Amino acid sequence: MYRTNIVKLFTKRTVIFREKEWLFSLLVISLVLWLIFLGNSPLRDWDEGTYAIVAREIYRTGNWLYPTLQGEPFLLKPPLMQWLIAWCYQLGGVQELTTRLPGAVLTALGVPLLYLVGRLAFNQNLSALFAALVYLTMLPVVRHGRLAMLDGMTISFFLLLLFCLLKARQNRRYALGVGFCLGLIILTKGTIVLLLGAIACLFLLADRQLALLKSPYLWVGILLGNTPAIAWYIAQWQHYGNTFLQVHFQAQAFDRLLQPVEGNSGPIWYYLLELLKYGFPWLLFLPGGLYLAWKERHNTWGSLVLLGTILYLGTISFMKTKLPWYVMPIYPFLALAIGANLSEVWQSRNFRVRSWTIFLAIISIAGLGGCVYFFLKKEPILIVMSIVLAISMGIAAWLVKQHDRNFIPVLFSGMYLVLALLMSSQSWIWELNEAFPVKPVAELIRANVSPGTQIYTSFAYGRPSLDFYSDCKVTAATVPILQKMLSNKSYLLLDNEALEQINLTGSKIIGTANGFTLISKN
Repeated sequence: MYRTNIVKLFTKRTVIFREKEWLFSLLVISLVLWLIFLGNSPLRDWDEGTYAIVAREIYRTGNWLYPTLQGEPFLLKPPLMQWLIAWCYQLGGVQELTTRLPGAVLTALGVPLLYLVGRLAFNQNLSALFAALVYLTMLPVVRHGRLAMLDGMTISFFLLLLFCLLKARQNRRYALGVGFCLGLIILTKGTIVLLLGAIACLFLLADRQLALLKSPYLWVGILLGNTPAIAWYIAQWQHYGNTFLQVHFQAQAFDRLLQPVEGNSGPIWYYLLELLKYGFPWLLFLPGGLYLAWKERHNTWGSLVLLGTILYLGTISFMKTKLPWYVMPIYPFLALAIGANLSEVWQSRNFRVRSWTIFLAIISIAGLGGCVYFFLKKEPILIVMSIVLAISMGIAAWLVKQHDRNFIPVLFSGMYLVLALLMSSQSWIWELNEAFPVKPVAELIRANVSPGTQIYTSFAYGRPSLDFYSDCKVTAATVPILQKMLSNKSYLLLDNEALEQINLTGSKIIGTANGFTLISKN
């Protein structure tokens, strides 16, 4: 008996030690991928530029309670992201790296958090590890998580909430964390807490944890954790009145359910197309994962995957406003399903040789095509990225054909290297190519115009990134309004077409940059 107890104790300690090793390793490789060359590209419109301006004004004015955007009340989003960015500005100055750092670090923490959630949901290590590695190597998760956007942070707080829920089955004190996570989600992205909270509640019921609802730890956590968020909302309402309610709740939340905001619409299958566009190669294993989840729907991980996937994807699909990053919170659920399928394949060696081989071979050929394309574009990092993609997918296809389960680690390592190379280039934010580069134009403005000056431009729309880099407010206007503003001695930023249409008599040309001319009245 004594000897048996010693063996059990040793085994338990070994498992705990290995779990800590895996957690540390996942954290390190995640931080490397999310932080590598984080500041190598300019800020993107719209969210990044907007949040950076708000955070800079907090940093400059010390007004942490009532954030502003170009001096006007910023009522669109809760302030946690802007607070964290402003704090980073205090530590490291105003730059791209410090703007993106809080969101990137918190999103990277989602990888070890998903491992912990999977460890408790699957009650075994391999599926949890595979799920975390799938999440680590999903392109949208890495790319959006590196941007100064709210989605990666929100997901990590939700994963921490799920961890607390699952851990509370063993120790009720973990239920305290549920309330604090809800408060963090509210302070990050506001009303999305209703959907994520509903998923958590239904999972609680499906997992037969009704006794947790009677735990004082849960309700004390909800009270304490939500107090800062409630206090902030009350402060905004008292300060701004019904305007805050109309902008923050009506325009930013509920209107998006019923109508397309700013023309961002799409069909009901919009997000399925997003998953198909950016989910390779892991979507290959998603049908099998969802099938396993259905078979295990009465168990913890199966109910979590099905509830999360169906409720979240169903809700955003029926929303009238469609934006690519709205789909982000579904990726942890998909990663859990894919991780379960990969674990099943690893243990049972049950291969779908033909379809998997063909699919991976197609990706390998696409990598070769990308190599040629980027060679013509003279993009050396992306050439290497394409070569790595072609080789790793080709090796994986060959291993699948040989019924060799080692195609799984080849996929993980190949995708990690591909993403690391992509993030090392200046092409990971490809939306920057949709309009003119803002930095040269902003430098022209900063060199000749006082900070905070109102400038009018002939460009089709205002760009928050240009406002941020120029430290001015650049507003889009029609040619008649531009002519009127010039008469009022305002600064104009004109493209070549507008420059020919406007009467410049009595004006002076200050300078040009990237096809834009800065002018003012003499």
